[in-house]
Amino acid sequence: MKRAPLQRWGGQLLQARSRAAMAAPAARQPFAASLHRHASSAAATHSPADDIPAESLRSPLPSPRPNRAAESAKLAALHARLSLSNKIPLETLARALVVPSADVNASFNNSNLAFLGSTFINYHVLEYLAVKWPRLPMTILYEALRAYAGKESLHQIARRWGVEAAAAPGEEVDPGLLQWKPQESGLQTRWGYVRAEAVHFDRFEPRRGISSRVVMDDEFGDTLQAPKTGPEAFKFYQDEAYGSFVQAVVGSIYTHCGREATRDFVQSHILSRQIDLSSMFQFQLPTRELAMLCAREGFSSPIARLESETGRLSRTPVFVVGIYSGSEKLGEGSGPSLNIARWKASMNALKAWYMYSPGNKVRVPSDMFEEDAKPWKAPHIDIGEII
Repeated sequence: MKRAPLQRWGGQLLQARSRAAMAAPAARQPFAASLHRHASSAAATHSPADDIPAESLRSPLPSPRPNRAAESAKLAALHARLSLSNKIPLETLARALVVPSADVNASFNNSNLAFLGSTFINYHVLEYLAVKWPRLPMTILYEALRAYAGKESLHQIARRWGVEAAAAPGEEVDPGLLQWKPQESGLQTRWGYVRAEAVHFDRFEPRRGISSRVVMDDEFGDTLQAPKTGPEAFKFYQDEAYGSFVQAVVGSIYTHCGREATRDFVQSHILSRQIDLSSMFQFQLPTRELAMLCAREGFSSPIARLESETGRLSRTPVFVVGIYSGSEKLGEGSGPSLNIARWKASMNALKAWYMYSPGNKVRVPSDMFEEDAKPWKAPHIDIGEII
């Protein structure tokens, strides 16, 4: 450990005495004046305070200075790894790495950029889902949006970009490291309203309909919750910190490069991920729901027919059941019993209905912002889920 010279200690002690003397009451002014003169004469003869850097005389900043961004090799490597335009300065990328929990000053953290970026991410993901799968139920649409743009998914994207977090935020930290704390920042950085019944959530969970989730809750249909505490707080705030960086990067691209570059970036890094939407469906009464669907659409009532079977009297029988509406086959399923096979066939028929897609090359509303865009052709609009 490097030792500080004794002369510097003496200078700091004399300065502390002089400040205490200046704050003394009027009754102690003669002694304070003599002490102040002694300190002044000692400082004039030796001037040990000149050896102390100016940074040590003030409190440290909660985040690195913006002018240090040009000196960070990590920041330059991250900028090049993401193939960002030269229009985006390193100072903006360094600001995207400062989470509001590390620095509450909105002029130096990424709260504004993350809020802007989250709106563009959610907009492009939602228009893609609504046009690609127009029959998705609202609950599945929320979960699909979470799978693409939720804080857990954005956390994984940031990890793949090679983003590393600092052990603790501070002025001396490399600007190329993510700076955050496992605590609430106190800034409102999400959509949504605090429900009037939120004070009773600790005792019971009131029923929330789809309409109230759309109007009152956040972009994923979840209520705004109180600050997290306990073992799950670290994971929650870690996902939020890494996710806010991805959102801030998208907001920086829109700020410096415009709408087209933002859409291309979202499509390349977020919408390009493969997500199995069929695994998100859960049906409680699939046979009843399928019967209601056929009645609403004017189809014939669904009928289950045994397609094939093997090992009926063995320990592991397998039955294959098909669901038919008239002469048209709606779905097929297999199981160890006839009832399970019929349920699986009904669920596959419902999934085939809800996951209808006009194709991979679908036009979204944001395509109309392009120059010389073709006339807009309205996509298929479904009347909604059955139950």
